[in-house]
This record gives sequence, C-alpha cells and structure tokens, in this order.
Amino acid sequence: MIQNEKKDAVVQKLETQAKELRKTILTMIHEAKSGHPGGSLSAADIMAVLYFEELQVRPQDPHWEERDRFVLSKGHVCPVLYSCLALRGYFPMDVVKTLRKEGSMLQGHPDMKRCPGVDISTGSLGQGLSTAVGMALAAKRDERKYRVFCLVGDGESQEGQIWEAVQTAVKYQLDNLIIIVDNNGLQNDNTCEVVMPLGDLGVKFEAFGCSVQRIDGHSIPEIRTAFGFAREHRGGKPHCIVAKTVKGKGVSFMEHVVAWHGTPPNDEQYGTAIQEIEGGV
Repeated sequence: MIQNEKKDAVVQKLETQAKELRKTILTMIHEAKSGHPGGSLSAADIMAVLYFEELQVRPQDPHWEERDRFVLSKGHVCPVLYSCLALRGYFPMDVVKTLRKEGSMLQGHPDMKRCPGVDISTGSLGQGLSTAVGMALAAKRDERKYRVFCLVGDGESQEGQIWEAVQTAVKYQLDNLIIIVDNNGLQNDNTCEVVMPLGDLGVKFEAFGCSVQRIDGHSIPEIRTAFGFAREHRGGKPHCIVAKTVKGKGVSFMEHVVAWHGTPPNDEQYGTAIQEIEGGV
C-alpha cells in the first residue's frame, strides 16, 4: 500500500507539472501574440515526464557531457520546451515573457547558441530525427551512457528524411535512441489524413525495425511505463513510442481544432484557457 501511495504521489506531482507547463505555454504565446499552442499543449504530459523525471540533466551545468540529449524535431512547438527549461531552472521564469521578441534567447524555433538547455537548433521539419540519430551514434562509438530522446510530429512524419533516419538508427542498432511521436492527427492546415495519409505509424516504425510501444500520450502512468521499458530493454533496436494525443489538450475550445495550430489566444480566450487548466476541466 505504501508503495502504491508513493507511485500515486509521483503521478500527481507530474500531472501538476504538466498543468504548469500548459499555463506557461499559453502565457508566453499570449504575451508574444504569436506562437503554436496546439502542438505545444498536446506534448505537455510527455514533456513533463521527460523533464521532471526521466532525463538525466543538470540545469546548473547545461553542457554536462554525460547528460541525456533531447531533440525537439517539431521545433515550432518550442513553447513547451522553453516552459520545461524555465521550470527546471535553466533560466529565470520571467524570461518566458520574451518569446519571439528581438534579441531574446527564446526565438520562434529553438536556438542552441542562445538558449541554455537546447541541444540542437531545430525547425526545418523532418531534420531533427537525423540529428538525434547522429547524437546516439556518437554515444555508441564513444562508449558513453547517455541516451537521446527525440519528439517528432505525426505531420512531420510525412517527410522522407524521417524514414531515412529510422533506417540508419536500425542499421547501427541505436537502442539508446527513443523516438516519441506526438500523434495528434492534425497539422498546419488540415488533418494528417487529408493532407497526406500516414497509415498506421506504429506498424511502419516496427516494419523498419524499431521496438514500438503505443500509449495514451496524456496518461502519466502510461508515459512513465513506456520510458521505463525503453530504459530497461535495449535489445539492439531503437525505441519508438507512438503517443496518441489531442491537439490543444487541456483547453476545450482548442482541442481537435486545426486553427489552433499557430494562433495565439486573445485576452478573453487566454483567461478562459487558464481557468480551465487550473480547474482541470
């Protein structure tokens, strides 16, 4: 019973962190009057588990050589990454209000030369996974223990370079690479199914040679279990976690709505959204 209570406390803490991420995401996008709320919100639960439990990092030493690496391949949802970095202490919280402002470390896509905690600059869709493969391959060849996590969008998975990267990861048996697909079903201007049907992403990654898990990307216990499995079961295969998510998760009027891919909330919408998140609606 004590063990179960401890687990429940951990889950509750991570759920609270995910709420804080969502509020911070909306605050920075509202302040900037620009940004991508939909995909940032859909990834918040995954990122909460990553940054507040799974990743071995040292915010006070961002370039620690043994740190786990994280690549945000869908770089336009950087508000969720910046929120994690701020809440983990990489930089002061008030910096989040400088999103997309001239001279800010928090640009519209992650910039490794400006922002501490960003391991690689990303934004050109389809390319981030290739850089993650390179990092994982370097770790293998240098006999280092760090792992590499890469968050990929499902719309982004229409890019051929994603699959070239997967082939390379399989060839070199990069079982220190964990690919997470934010499978929210929407992209910039329509559903993924309408723009370019993806089929069953889990089946595709498995056919290419990955070890695949399918989870509810908003279930903290399932996310934790998936990361735990990837940690404990190497087996010479890269890991892929296909996380079924809801774009705009946590804000009722944003959920499943394509228009919120890259639209900032106005004052009234922002106030309503924060109330919903705080109330757990």
